[in-house]
Amino acid sequence: MAFQSTLPFDATASRIDPLTLLRALPAREGRWDELRDASGQLREPWRHFFDLLGEQGIARLDDNVAAVAQQVRDNDITYNVYADNGEPRAWSLDLLPLVIDEDEWAAIERGVAQRARLLEAIVADVYGPQTLLERGLLPGALVFGHPGYLRSVKGFVPPNGRFLQIVAVDLARSPSGAWTVIAHRTEAPSGLGYALENRLIVASLFTEPFRAMRVSRLASMYSQLVATLAQAARATMRDDEADRNDAPHIALLSPGPFSETYFEHVFLARYLGVTLVEGKDLTVRQDKLYLKTLVGLSRVHAVLRRLDDAFCDPVELRADSSIGVPGLLQVMRAGNVAISNVPGAGFAESPAFNAFLPGIADALLDEALELPTVPTWWCGEEAARREAFEQLDAALLVPTWPGVQADHVPGIEAGVQQLAQWRERIEHAPDGFTVQENLPFSCAPRFHDGALGARPCVMRAYAIADIDGTWRVMPGGFTRLAADQRATVSMQFGGSSVDTWVLSSHAVPAAPLRPSMQPGDLRKHRIVSSRAAENLFWAGRYGERAENNVRLCRLLLGSLDTSDADAMFSTLVELATQCGLIPSIDTLARSSPHAFERLLVAGLAEHATATSIGGNLADQTRACGEIRDRLSTDHWRTILASRNDFRDALARLGLASPEAGADYDRVMLAGALEHLATQLLAISGAQGDRMTRDQAWRLIFIGRMIERVSTMATFLRVAAEHSTLGLPAGFDLLLQLFDSTLTYRSLYPGRIEVPALIDLIVVDRTNPRGLYGVYARLCAKLDEIAAAAGGSRHGSFSGILNELNALPPLEALCETDDDGRHVNLVRLCNSMIASVSAASSEISARYFSHANPLAAQVSS
Repeated sequence: MAFQSTLPFDATASRIDPLTLLRALPAREGRWDELRDASGQLREPWRHFFDLLGEQGIARLDDNVAAVAQQVRDNDITYNVYADNGEPRAWSLDLLPLVIDEDEWAAIERGVAQRARLLEAIVADVYGPQTLLERGLLPGALVFGHPGYLRSVKGFVPPNGRFLQIVAVDLARSPSGAWTVIAHRTEAPSGLGYALENRLIVASLFTEPFRAMRVSRLASMYSQLVATLAQAARATMRDDEADRNDAPHIALLSPGPFSETYFEHVFLARYLGVTLVEGKDLTVRQDKLYLKTLVGLSRVHAVLRRLDDAFCDPVELRADSSIGVPGLLQVMRAGNVAISNVPGAGFAESPAFNAFLPGIADALLDEALELPTVPTWWCGEEAARREAFEQLDAALLVPTWPGVQADHVPGIEAGVQQLAQWRERIEHAPDGFTVQENLPFSCAPRFHDGALGARPCVMRAYAIADIDGTWRVMPGGFTRLAADQRATVSMQFGGSSVDTWVLSSHAVPAAPLRPSMQPGDLRKHRIVSSRAAENLFWAGRYGERAENNVRLCRLLLGSLDTSDADAMFSTLVELATQCGLIPSIDTLARSSPHAFERLLVAGLAEHATATSIGGNLADQTRACGEIRDRLSTDHWRTILASRNDFRDALARLGLASPEAGADYDRVMLAGALEHLATQLLAISGAQGDRMTRDQAWRLIFIGRMIERVSTMATFLRVAAEHSTLGLPAGFDLLLQLFDSTLTYRSLYPGRIEVPALIDLIVVDRTNPRGLYGVYARLCAKLDEIAAAAGGSRHGSFSGILNELNALPPLEALCETDDDGRHVNLVRLCNSMIASVSAASSEISARYFSHANPLAAQVSS
């Protein structure tokens, strides 16, 4: 039943009038107001929304704004702006959604699906028979002058005959209330990941309105996209192929972490269940595309690209591209990979196409356009150019083609231009100029600083190809708001985004699963690319290194004020030096405990050194960010929180700058280190208890164990070399560094026995941090991963690591020389450190790069 309501200002009614509870700013004059009608009353969907919130919900809006910001921070949702010098910018998400009713959306849905059919037909015709060019419905100069038109694609027919799988249409509401098309996206449409993340956050804060207003769900559209890609991928799998019975391998090709929308790439890859790759992860062999993996080369059958056309293939396109895949277009033309969308489709994004679409729709579809298009004139046509000057005194001047004469064309960001001032320049190079009538975008509601305001908005709607050849439109979209004092919408220039709610008059059922594979198609293990393998390995190492250094730092700070500080001082300084907590060349630190403490504290932040605790946390976050699609949400959030919380704590303590260390609150620092230690234990627990025991888990485990062996052996060697094993303070320090205090005291209460200590922290393989036990587990996992990665090619690690049965027994380790030094113990530590270092180098050489001939590398 449709929602029925009384007038919002009826004093006898029970409903809440939010405009009496909130300060409401007026919408911009001459624009459609999404919140209020011409009389100033709330539009029906918004009345319902605020009624469901009630007075208490309205009072909590400020808290919800803070909650949105916190979730963005916790999820590390970012948008990278090149002008920010590589520093990621927090994603801008506003609290209130854009609400569209059912009837209105039905018209949008029909219009967007029609645009997708039309654009698919245009691209297919231009790279096929070119009837549009022959009939004069599309000027040749407009197509062939576009850098997005790729002559190398002419005559190519993609798998299943479909050039496009995703089409995005940018819509804005005109002052009359009509939704109007302002742009099309056919190259690599972005925003699908951000749209879903926006939905997850906003819907969680407005659970009752979201349910009661029957907001349409989005998830089924993402499932459909994967099914469509899988169908196209199967068309590339030949009957005589070794992989014909395997599930198709789909990869999402990203430019990498410095891309503006890299967060979205990671999020989409994880949500869709496809492999996130960069150009350097892929290689071409015998006209087929392969992913460099832990076990060799693995065939890739479909690519969902987020890479612009020009950068896809440095052999045939931009030769200076370092993010593409050499030979990718040849593989595509050979029919051995499906690429979505097909490279070369970007020419249809030219704003000048708007002027020709009505005629093309009539010719190709025998239909009139369902949605109006912003009036557009391509100046390359003399009649159109003359008409634009006759009808308009002022308009938007936009470049016809990206990068071509764009420096000489103002663009939308420059705002409305006086055409008379540009006439001479336009006449000189008319093809590069396109004139668009200025369309004042409608204003969507925005809650900020306790007031309801409004900002111009543009909604991006997505049409996704179905496996039956039709197009479905996602019931919602990616809506962006203009920045303050701006009329155009741009995330780069301070714009923000909102969730998009499409209402329904009936209950919205959960989307049924659509089986797309047989039991024999199932993959038992996820593919681990070489780059992912490297980041998994180093994520383990950085995590373990941070955990050990936090433990060491806490003990060092706690040992400086004890009665044994003088006797232990040289040992403490050497431990800090060997573990990278202070510079190895600093002599001031050795002059006094106070100088040592200042240097130690000053070196905590990530700006200090790469081996600082802050540096290790930053490196761990960076490595895990590259494999975010393999981490659970809680796991990733804990990793982020460990870096962010420690960074914030140091800032509060005044220890975040290079000049830190003069004065600080010891209690607060101790609390920050304790909190960090707990978080690092949670990360370790998530990696040990929440990850599937596959190759990815083995790599993290191996990274941790290599770091643990190296660090534990370093701790023990320093103590042995400084002859502090037998000192009560040194004895106790080692037990704490090896996290073995409780075990030792339960076995040997009240006794300080060096043989018992060595037995527990070195020989006893049941001790999780005992050196022999850690080493044995490392050897076992190295053998497992060698076997899984094709041990016959490289062999086991037995020739690199010391044999377990050759490790010295307890009796030999307890022997001392004439000076009382445990020489065999020192020799063992040095040997183990060298051994695991060699193993680390071998892992890198074996698994993190594959450049051998195909015959030796291909895996089924």
